[in-house]
Amino acid sequence: MHKLSLTAATLCLVAQLATAQIKLPSPSPGASVMQTIGTTDITVTYSRPSLKGRQPFTDSFVPLGKVWRTGANSPTMLTTSTDLMVGGKKLAAGSYAVLSIPQDGNATLIFSKNKETTEATYKQEEDALRVNLTPAELPEKVETFTIGFSDLTDSTAKLNFMWANVKASADLRVDVNANSAANVDKAVAEKPDDAAVLMAAASYNVSKGRNLDQSLTWIDKSIAKQETYRNLYVKSQILAKMGKYAEAAPLAQKALSVGQASNDQIFPFFKDAIQKSITEYTSKVPAAVPDVKAGKGKKKA
Repeated sequence: MHKLSLTAATLCLVAQLATAQIKLPSPSPGASVMQTIGTTDITVTYSRPSLKGRQPFTDSFVPLGKVWRTGANSPTMLTTSTDLMVGGKKLAAGSYAVLSIPQDGNATLIFSKNKETTEATYKQEEDALRVNLTPAELPEKVETFTIGFSDLTDSTAKLNFMWANVKASADLRVDVNANSAANVDKAVAEKPDDAAVLMAAASYNVSKGRNLDQSLTWIDKSIAKQETYRNLYVKSQILAKMGKYAEAAPLAQKALSVGQASNDQIFPFFKDAIQKSITEYTSKVPAAVPDVKAGKGKKKA
């Protein structure tokens, strides 16, 4: 009986091992690369085949003129957190399967709405976007297929595909101002009574010169909840932006006084800017004009 029990346990273990998903080395290991451009997060997830003595873009290995999943194993995926311009064309926020058609001297980059599509199931009517690329020759051979980002600014980047002696790049661009403004409005909508959020939102708006009346409402609400040198200074900036220097100057002076009495370790970083603003606002306050100028309006003796 004891022997039979051991045999049954062994059979169960064998069955478990046979059905379990065991992680083993892959000839084309998975990879993920994430890049933030401005306020936009872009993530590419793909598998990386290696040359291993082969030459890609030939009839026998990733043939020219045919759809390729732009990697190996599962479909290559790109996710963008906001709308994105790729090669001057709009790609809406979301996730897409990335395919391509390599050609001799050019290539077509495809973003498919069907996130499960591969070479065998690809349908052009499921395309979200197609962009033409011009490959360039690399000075050194890249053994393992690589996707990455380069030439980064606060609103642009290049999405690079590199393998063997070939590199193809897509120009990316995001609308940083529109995205930031949307983030500001969303933050206030989600936390309309948060003094810090209201101040930050008003501060962003005044830096861009947008929605000043709304920003004034936000900063007044922030001050009412908790008056600080920072929100007082932001209000002075809004008023100055509106041309109300006579109101902005004393408010900036109050921000300076509150800051000096606050013992806030961050205040020294604001002090010079506040003092400079006081000087600027004061210089722009119109001089008082007397109702009756000297020598005029007086009766003769």
